[in-house]
Amino acid sequence: MMKGVILAAGKGSRLYPVTKVIPKPLLPILNRPTLDYAFDQMKACGITDVCIVVGENEQLMREELGDGTEIGLYLSYVRQTDPQGLAHAVGFAEKFVDGDDFVLYLGDAIYDQSLAPFVEQFNASGAANLNLVKEVEDPRRFGVANVENGRIVKLVEKPAEPESNLAMAGMYVFGPEIWWVLPQLKPSARGEYEITDAIQLLVDKGEVVVPGIYEGNWFDTGTLDSFLETSSFLAKGGWVVDESASVNAEMSGMVVIGAKAEVNAKSIKNSVILPGAKINVLGDIDGCLLGGEVTSEQSLSAEIRHGRVQ
Repeated sequence: MMKGVILAAGKGSRLYPVTKVIPKPLLPILNRPTLDYAFDQMKACGITDVCIVVGENEQLMREELGDGTEIGLYLSYVRQTDPQGLAHAVGFAEKFVDGDDFVLYLGDAIYDQSLAPFVEQFNASGAANLNLVKEVEDPRRFGVANVENGRIVKLVEKPAEPESNLAMAGMYVFGPEIWWVLPQLKPSARGEYEITDAIQLLVDKGEVVVPGIYEGNWFDTGTLDSFLETSSFLAKGGWVVDESASVNAEMSGMVVIGAKAEVNAKSIKNSVILPGAKINVLGDIDGCLLGGEVTSEQSLSAEIRHGRVQ
């Protein structure tokens, strides 16, 4: 039985202050919580039992998502008590997984193609691990996989001189072998237990580790720029305005406005207004993520705001 584990314990510090009020996994993209896209992928892979690794956002996550029955899943929660890296977070889900194979999914990732073929590839491969990888122009910003004869032979985290252009793309499929190597991990130079180090241990022990080469679009929604880019892509560059929203502004570019939001401005361009926000700006809004009550006599550009701005 294949299970799912979604890592969603991060504080979302790159999206402060909005994520001090709304957990990053619940931030709406096209008026759907970010995690909804992960749930869609899980269901497409035939997975119904999903564990969400949460952090200090646990209460809000439980209140919002419940037990998952309304969306056709069985959701469980485990809390990562102290964030120490992805491999550390995975360890909290061991009891849930209970020896089964599982998909590990980073909660802020969004893909525009189904990941089901990669689960099928893993099942047919007999591998201990499949890593989703994607060709990128600048692999120095990612974990990079070196591949020989259809197997991953080396992983390097953010190499200064990459030997490959295959970036680790935020989705993994594991067999039970991962639990044998996690206890052997040591903190990296940045003080975290890295998932790349865990996979490298599998390689070093002779386990079969294979790449799943993804050719679609892949987004990490953890920064303002990437959040807006993802929204723009999914909105196809147009407007997505909830019918319950009240908008008094000229709109251009990509604009997403959530349910019951009230927006008064001269113009709004390439921006996301969260559900229930009350925005009063005498000038223009450009490239912003706004929530709560925001009042400004000036134009806002490239802003992340939640709360009152005077």
